[in-house]
Amino acid sequence: MDSLIGSTDSKIQGVLIQNLKQIENKKGAVLHMLREDSPIFSRFGEVYFSLVNPGMIKAWKRHKAMTQHFAVPVGQILLVIYDDRIASPTHGEVGEFTLGRPDHYFLVRIPPMVWYGFQGLTTMPSLVANCSDLPHDPQELEKKDTEDSNIPYRWR
Repeated sequence: MDSLIGSTDSKIQGVLIQNLKQIENKKGAVLHMLREDSPIFSRFGEVYFSLVNPGMIKAWKRHKAMTQHFAVPVGQILLVIYDDRIASPTHGEVGEFTLGRPDHYFLVRIPPMVWYGFQGLTTMPSLVANCSDLPHDPQELEKKDTEDSNIPYRWR
């Protein structure tokens, strides 16, 4: 079983980070992402992939009900999460995470109602894999502009 890093390390309540297994040899690699017996897994909704071009920013989004599980098997991204949930003990906190291979191959669970965005860090497109617990529903998704003044973060 992969080790689990708890939410105290993530700075945002409900955000969990799990180290992921990489099995490499001269022919390539097998990259684990999410298993049904993982303590992070709740249920399956859908899997999709998002390409992030070098230096490009995809922000800000939050889901009202969906929990997401991100891993980056190709390239690297800067994932930024902002907690504006009034009742959360981490209200107002911002968390930054570098995700991607080879040194930052983690699974990050993003709970509902927290804002997130990401930026491509490599010279090639980065691939974000998302295994969510609900199928995509545009009615439960909220978006803000990349430079929204209500989120205390400025992209590099």
